[in-house]
Amino acid sequence: MEPAVTPPDPEGRWALFLDVDGTLVEIASAPDAVVVPPRLVALLRTLERALGGAVALVSGRSVASLDRLFAPLNLACAGNHGLERRRADGVLIRPPAPRDALERARGAFAVFAAGHQGALIEDKSLSVALHYRGAPALAEGAERLAETLEDELDGALRIQRGKMMVELRPAGGDKGSVVRDFMAEPPFAGRVPVFIGDDVTDEDGFLAVNALGGVSVRVGDPAAPTEARFRMESTEAVYGWLSRLAAAPARETAG
Repeated sequence: MEPAVTPPDPEGRWALFLDVDGTLVEIASAPDAVVVPPRLVALLRTLERALGGAVALVSGRSVASLDRLFAPLNLACAGNHGLERRRADGVLIRPPAPRDALERARGAFAVFAAGHQGALIEDKSLSVALHYRGAPALAEGAERLAETLEDELDGALRIQRGKMMVELRPAGGDKGSVVRDFMAEPPFAGRVPVFIGDDVTDEDGFLAVNALGGVSVRVGDPAAPTEARFRMESTEAVYGWLSRLAAAPARETAG
């Protein structure tokens, strides 16, 4: 079934799960080039208060990177596509890193990036990504390198694909599993989950909220296949929709 274009009107009983790059902010030429505008930080602070803390960032970035981007906020969040998770009470849950395997992947990706203009690596502690947004023609070579490393490392790391990047990470949680984990805990428990994302890495999150009777929204390319039930066209549209959600609890209480 094709997703509906317009998501439903926001409600104050929702629990909100938000991807970052491509959803809350435009994707930049490099991960470190992303700038979070003050108005977005202010909106997320308002949403956190309005929804009783039931707001979580669910990103491919590390938790440490999310904290730097959204400072001074300290939201519940999941990083590394669900490998690490900080609960609403501040407890951080993360697996041990397979250091030798990650070091080998970092080294191989670094050699590739050094030899190919437009490629760059992103070290996320628990995983390592090879980006080729600056040189899309490198996609085949980057994929082939990641597949070779996955085979050579004998299961220690697995491939995670995304927009103009390929990543090697330990097996473990995904964006769907962290949604389910959050929904079993306060302040998310008992609410309706809403997941907004823009990439193939968000599809697990869409499936999880669909199974829980929630709202799944894919941002961007209207032709991209997706499990999401709704679509929005841009990060600016997401901002406008979230601004309406920030006011929804007050309207419900007044009614």
